[in-house]
Parts: sequence; C-alpha cells; structure tokens
Amino acid sequence: MTHPIRRKPARRRSAEFAPPSDRGSWRLLRGRNLPGHTLLVLFFFCLLGAWPLSGAQGAAKPESPGGEARRRPNIVFILSDDHRWDFLSAAGHPFVQTPALDRLAREGVMFSNAFVTTSLCSPSRASFLTGQYAHTHGVRNNLTTWKDENVTFLELLKTAGYETAFIGKWHMPGRLPNLRGVDEFVTFTIQAGQGRYWNCPLIVDGVERPSRKPYITEELTDLALEFIEKPRDGPFCLYLSHKAAHHEFSPPPDLAHLYDDWKAPLPREADPWVTGTRGALWAGTMGHLESLYKNYARVIVALDREIGRLLQRLDDLGLARNTIVIYAGDNGYFWGEHRLVDKRWAYEESIRIPFIVRHPGFAASAGRRAEQMVLNIDLAPSILEMAGVAVPPNMEGKSFLPVLESGRARGRKAWLYEYFREFPYNVPEIRAVRTERHIYIEYEGRRKPELYDIEEDPRQKTNLLGTPEGEKLLPELKEMLEALKRGETL
Repeated sequence: MTHPIRRKPARRRSAEFAPPSDRGSWRLLRGRNLPGHTLLVLFFFCLLGAWPLSGAQGAAKPESPGGEARRRPNIVFILSDDHRWDFLSAAGHPFVQTPALDRLAREGVMFSNAFVTTSLCSPSRASFLTGQYAHTHGVRNNLTTWKDENVTFLELLKTAGYETAFIGKWHMPGRLPNLRGVDEFVTFTIQAGQGRYWNCPLIVDGVERPSRKPYITEELTDLALEFIEKPRDGPFCLYLSHKAAHHEFSPPPDLAHLYDDWKAPLPREADPWVTGTRGALWAGTMGHLESLYKNYARVIVALDREIGRLLQRLDDLGLARNTIVIYAGDNGYFWGEHRLVDKRWAYEESIRIPFIVRHPGFAASAGRRAEQMVLNIDLAPSILEMAGVAVPPNMEGKSFLPVLESGRARGRKAWLYEYFREFPYNVPEIRAVRTERHIYIEYEGRRKPELYDIEEDPRQKTNLLGTPEGEKLLPELKEMLEALKRGETL
C-alpha cells in the first residue's frame, strides 16, 4: 500500500521535479486586480494561441513521446554486498574514509535505521527487486531458485517507458533468469553468480565475454557509465549490483597497504582466528580476523572510489539534477560480535545496512539523518512512486517518500525478520519482530528465545527474558510477531 505525501507550501522542490500544471498561469492572473476589458483581451489571445492555424510557421507541434518522459526522474540504484551500516565515514567509522558515500549523505537523506528482512544475499536481493518478503517471492536462501513469475520494479518501470539495465551480481540459484523488463542484463558466469574480484567473465545480454578490466568493481562501473551515457529521449533506471564487499575481500594493489598502521576496532569477544563454527561452518578457514577486517575496509574504499566516478559522470553529463541516486547494502556483517562472522542471525550487526537516498526533488532535506525504520522491501514501492508508476497490491513494502519529505513523517512501528535454514550452515530458522526499541527473537528447535532493549543495550548483551521488564514486554511482542507472520503491517 502506498502512502500519500503530505505536501507543505514551505517545502522547496526542484524545478525538474515540479509536476506539470495548466493551472499555473491562471493562478498568476487570479491574484491580480485586472480590469474587465483586460481580462477579455487576455482571454481572446489565449483562445487564439490555442487554435491550430493550418500552414502557419509558428504552429504548435505535438510533443514527442519522450517529452513527457523527460520530466520523469532517472533512477540509479547501487547495491553493495555485505556492507554493514557503520562501515563508512558518514556513520562515524574510526578510520574508513568513504568520500563519495559521504557526499551522497550530505546531498540526500541517510537512513540511520535501515534493515533487511532476511540477512542473506539471495533472499535480500530478491526482496529489493520485488518489494516482498522471502516467504512471498520464494527465494528463501541461497539454494532456492528465482521464480520467473516474480514481478520486479524494473519490469514495471519498463512498461511505463523507462529504459532499464541490470548490471552486476545476480546471485540467484539455477539458470539465468528471463528477467522481464530489462533492456540490458550483465552478470557473472562463475561461482553460481557470485563472481570473483579478478578477471571475472561476464554474460552481457546472453553472450559470454571476458572482463575488459581486471578488477570487477571497476569493470561494472565502466558498464554503468556506458549505459547512462547513451543518448535517449526518455528516462532510465540503472540497477548496479556490485560484488564488493563480499568475502575473499580482495582490494586493488594501490590500496593493499591502506590502514596498515590502524588497529581494527574488534569487539572484546571476537576470536582473533575465527575458529568457532557456531555461526558459519567455513569460519575457521577464513584466517586472521584483523587482516580480514582491513581488507574488507580496503574493498569498501575501492567501491566508494567507483561510486565517486559514477557521481562525477552524472555531474559532467548534466544528469545529476534529474537523477535520483540510492545506495544500500544487501545485508550487514559480523566482525566477531557475539563470537560470529558472516550474517544470517537477527542481531543488529547482521540485519542493519547503509541506506542513502539523494532525491533532487527534496533539496530541503539534504544532509538529514532519518531515524524512521525502513526496509529492503520498501525500495521497490518507493522507486515506483518516485517514477509515478502504480504500486501493485502484492508488494509488501511501503514507500519511504513521506520520510524523505519530512523528518516528522511516521515510520514503521514494527517489522518481521525471517531466516530459513540453509545447509550446511549451523544457523536455525529464525523469526523475529523488531520494533523501534526492542527485538524479540524466536528460534526453531530448542534454542531459547531472546529479547533485547536496543536503546539501552545496542550490542544485545543482556537477554531480558526471565526479568520483570522482559516478562512485561513479552505478551505484546509475541502478539506483534504473530500478526506480522499473518501478513499484517504494523
């Protein structure tokens, strides 16, 4: 369900996004005290200007099909992999510098409480595309296949006249999809669509070819630039899906020693050799956590550099003033918190993501931090509303445009987190309800439920179940969780 934007006269909106109106001229006249004969003359000339004069040199021509489309915004969505919410300088990281993402945050709205409904690559990516939970779109883990009948926001934009491209990591099991509504489709051919950082072969519109640049983050950016540089009459939507910053964190050579002199701010409970296997079966093979952390940081810096190149090209082409840019991560990542690496679990480090929206139509909101909760399933309906396209009723997300416009707009009260078991990972099925202050987590099997006060205990160290406070909160949270399981929106 979409939510109407409550517009306030004092809000400054960019001209490129001002809706066309044939009432504007009348407003100019209506406020003036003009004599009656003057109004009559003006009325006569308005009629004369509207009447088609056959053979006249100045006769009005019908607007080209792209004319109306040019008033609609271009949309660029950049999705990274395993980028947790606090690994950028705009979020206060002690040493990682991300000037391009910082620029987006200054010029747009940075959501401080953005989350994924399933913290795992394939389900989360399918949720971004469809606006649906994993139990609805069917991609429940990294082993379940994409359904061809799934409808993406790209398909709906294409139907509405947008030129669309999907460039980068697809990472859904099974064959490559028949992804309707995509004019250009570029993805990886190896490791089940996971790809690799170096010399990664690509499939470009069904044809396999080698990467032209050795480093995949740079190659994907080149392909994105080629798409936005094309001459066109109508609007475009670019879905740029990076491999970075997934495991095997492999930075380019010029960044190989960046941050050598810094010490990784690992949590006290972190095992420096990541030998535990409670959270990820392959964790013991990863290596020393300190060196991995720094390579992860370097890969993010390399990604930020390429985002900066894309933003600069939008500026150079004069497209930035009519282009919405959105950045998000597909899930968070543990760096030893709870003695875990990887993601999947319902703790903040795993479920919370960076999420930044630069919308030229909301210039007055630039630089604001939005505290309202938003989800990956909210992306699709929000993009459709930005483009003036109807949101289908089966989308379970809701538009965040009211939050872009006003810091006082109401956000979500609560939402459902779900994780479906995936062999061979030693993580049980999980259902949880996250409210603005608390998270209540239930597990399949004999693992005990957990309840945390995020405001008082942001690292989720103290399980409140069994305490007077927890027992008081429990009935309402259990009721909310059951309502969310039934498909209700809170």
